[in-house]
Amino acid sequence: MKKHSARVAPLSACNSPVLTLTKVEGDERSHDCTTPAEAQTQAGMEAGGRGSPCCQTCSMIQLKKIFWGVVVVLGVCSSWSGSTQLAKLTFKKFDAPFTLTWFATNWNFLFFPLYYIGHVCKSAEKQSPQQRYGECCRFFGDNGLTLKAFFTKAAPFGVLWTLTNYLYLHAIKKINTTDVSVLFCCNKAFVFLLSWIVLRDRFMGVRIVAAILAIAGIVMMTYADGFHSHSVIGIALVVGSASTSALYKVLFKLLLGSAKYGEAALFLSVLAVFNILFVTCIPVILYFTKVEYWSSFDAIPWGSICGFSVLLLTFNIILNFGIAITYPTLISLGIVLSVPVNAIVDHYSSDIVFNSVRVIAIVIIGLGFLLLLLPEEWDEWLIKLLTRLKVRKKEEIPEGNGDIVSGLQNKSRRTRPSMSSFTH
Repeated sequence: MKKHSARVAPLSACNSPVLTLTKVEGDERSHDCTTPAEAQTQAGMEAGGRGSPCCQTCSMIQLKKIFWGVVVVLGVCSSWSGSTQLAKLTFKKFDAPFTLTWFATNWNFLFFPLYYIGHVCKSAEKQSPQQRYGECCRFFGDNGLTLKAFFTKAAPFGVLWTLTNYLYLHAIKKINTTDVSVLFCCNKAFVFLLSWIVLRDRFMGVRIVAAILAIAGIVMMTYADGFHSHSVIGIALVVGSASTSALYKVLFKLLLGSAKYGEAALFLSVLAVFNILFVTCIPVILYFTKVEYWSSFDAIPWGSICGFSVLLLTFNIILNFGIAITYPTLISLGIVLSVPVNAIVDHYSSDIVFNSVRVIAIVIIGLGFLLLLLPEEWDEWLIKLLTRLKVRKKEEIPEGNGDIVSGLQNKSRRTRPSMSSFTH
């Protein structure tokens, strides 16, 4: 049996955003650049000199990443909250969550063509579509994308992808978008628990606390509406969606490792092919059994359906390929920021009641999500920061004492003549 631990180890499943498959190409180079730069910066500060050109270059790169991070955060926030609101609006005229899931998943087929267009525009060594496809197919094995690889390495993730999106959309029918978006943030806590158990990631007490906060937030959110049946069902659907999303990520890291951009684009396009070939029959069955029925194709709100699909596609593109231009942590912040955006929209468009229990639950889940964004070395960085502060205080205290002693000596010198003149 082929071992995949070497591919899983470089990118922890808990540190990447929701449903992200990609690993930054040249990630090792970026670490090699930043570490010496930090060392040179510290040496320059201690020597009282200026930073080296390499340090300045790395600083510019970091500033550029932060700038693009703001753009990406706004893109993730607007696309995620916009797709959620459009889904809610669509269900008022088109009550078919599974059909909407199927329709939106088909748009994943555009992943690889869009990636190839970007490859042609940016890459110095341009390849034909067949050559690029052949290289990306190696991700599925030495023999490429065979029928066996399709059913063993793509089909299970196609099922999990469909379940994640269907449960999320079905929950939007039951409860408001604010509760849905904040409860889905528990996804990251589930990813940590599964990666800790399955992938044997590093144990971190702060992440255990975050997972406990997420579970407490779920309970409080259920209590906020008084345990009504529709509320409990909706919350259960969102938690199920977050759980399948976490399972999707952890299984991907376990079985396939991490993918480059072209490999991830091809993989997501293959999921669309699986959706077209094997999932199409389910919406047809639901239509003829009148579980998800619509009177005519003219009655379908194509504008909102296509708008939802485009926004969801945009969200997944930014989520999976945004790490090429910024930090994964900044991308994850966009998901958290979608919660207040949905809350503002719900406040003016629905009869949601923001009682104290609901607000506390939202704050607790958001806090747990933010704790999960802390890097693994956060405690070491905190200890170094506290050590530096202590050293600076020790250096300032002797200088201050010297000033005080010299001041007292000068004062005593000034007072001695006056005392002698007084005695005379």
